[in-house]
Amino acid sequence: MTSKKTMQNTTRLAAVDLGSNSFRLEIGRVEHGQFYRTEYLKETVRQGNGLDDSRNLTLPAMQRGWDCLARFGERLAGFADTEVRAVATQTLREARNRDEFLAQGMKNLGFPIDVISGREEARLIYQGVAQALPNIPERRLVIDIGGRSTEIILGQGHESRHMESYRVGSVTWSMRYFADNQFSKRSFQIAEIAAKAVLDEALAIYTPDQWEVAYGSAGTINAVMDVLVAAGWPAGSVTQDGLDWLLDKLLVAQTIDRLKLAGMREDRKAIIGGGLSVLRALFELLGIKRLEQATGGLRHGLLQDMLGSAQHASDLRDHSVQRLAAKFGADPTHGHRVGRVANELFKHIAPEAIDERATRKLTWAAQLHEIGSHISHSDSHKHGAYILDNTDAMGFALTELHKLSLLVLGHRGKLRKLEADFEDNMLIQQLLVLRMAVALCHARRDPDLKGITLRRDVKNARHFTLSLSNEWAKAFPQSAYLLNEESVAWQKTPWSLDVSVG
Repeated sequence: MTSKKTMQNTTRLAAVDLGSNSFRLEIGRVEHGQFYRTEYLKETVRQGNGLDDSRNLTLPAMQRGWDCLARFGERLAGFADTEVRAVATQTLREARNRDEFLAQGMKNLGFPIDVISGREEARLIYQGVAQALPNIPERRLVIDIGGRSTEIILGQGHESRHMESYRVGSVTWSMRYFADNQFSKRSFQIAEIAAKAVLDEALAIYTPDQWEVAYGSAGTINAVMDVLVAAGWPAGSVTQDGLDWLLDKLLVAQTIDRLKLAGMREDRKAIIGGGLSVLRALFELLGIKRLEQATGGLRHGLLQDMLGSAQHASDLRDHSVQRLAAKFGADPTHGHRVGRVANELFKHIAPEAIDERATRKLTWAAQLHEIGSHISHSDSHKHGAYILDNTDAMGFALTELHKLSLLVLGHRGKLRKLEADFEDNMLIQQLLVLRMAVALCHARRDPDLKGITLRRDVKNARHFTLSLSNEWAKAFPQSAYLLNEESVAWQKTPWSLDVSVG
């Protein structure tokens, strides 16, 4: 029988990784701060080869993904939102119609899916690799060759130092240079030269003097290791001799259909050519003599974030916001002022929705609302939104940054310009109070909120009333004017704001 104390110290977590080649689900229990895997599901979805010439996911590729997520969703039935984290990588970073896929995908899975940036993916990969290694001051190079991207990270111990993501992977290189299912010396030469051209900038960053041990994580590395070990090579690492041996075997086979190697899974045959050519290019470019096989990866990094490092993830996002604000010259004092006022108003209209995530997002939007002023004051909101939609910010998913960009874009001016979904109740309420806070803080000093009351209509949740006392309106006529203008702005949306003075 499980004791009450053990039950109190046990929970469950699940991580979902929507990769370009495979979708993975890892489930486990947490006991006394340690994660123990109880179930692992993997499906070869091969979404990476489902992008058409216009960078749209084809319907068959989307359907394969939806079907897989429905199966994962059935397994995750009963899990709480805080127990599951799902992320998507390069294919959905590229897909122009990703919102269409994600809308149905999240319904099937039953949980939000975050599209993460390449650098955020790299950070999580390093975190996943490091958690399975001793926490010693060893300088590490970590490589992960995925379906459509390759992440390369420098770190020491459990701390990542430099992260990059490159658009080269096993699926894309196989489609591009081995599309005829033929293996030849010429095709490998061209594929390796092309990979080096993409990875060439890594030469200046990941020089051999920057690291002591090189580690390889996930798909391609594991596929190569499986074949080498089955052929009698030492387990746990890959050398140049091993890569040369494998290349010779592929050249002897000449075609994918004739490729018969112990340890080679059927789902890997179609992409081994591309993966091997990228791996060989990295060995030569970075001067790698031996690549150690790492047991951790992206999903393990996700689980670490959900474990004891939730506070670390929050601190990381705070640091990213501060860095962006400083880089673009935003006034931190004013940003914090607007954030405090916005959150105070938010408490009045959405008390049931107030949680740390909602208030932090509102605070971050306030801190970042002026970053576009560094480029142009008149269109600062547009420039600020563009910056957030086109930046890598550690700790943030691209989907989170886009929500912040919508708040920054909408914090002033006409609301019709927004591509925001006016059905997103949380986003619209945050936008409403952010705009009001910016208006109230127009003089760049702390406003007097004692003569102000904001209420949401009990019968009509999309209608708000802002009440100003006569004394307050007389004392702050410019603020009263700006708030009346705000009422007019909302008239052209499905939401409404009435301002009453009395």
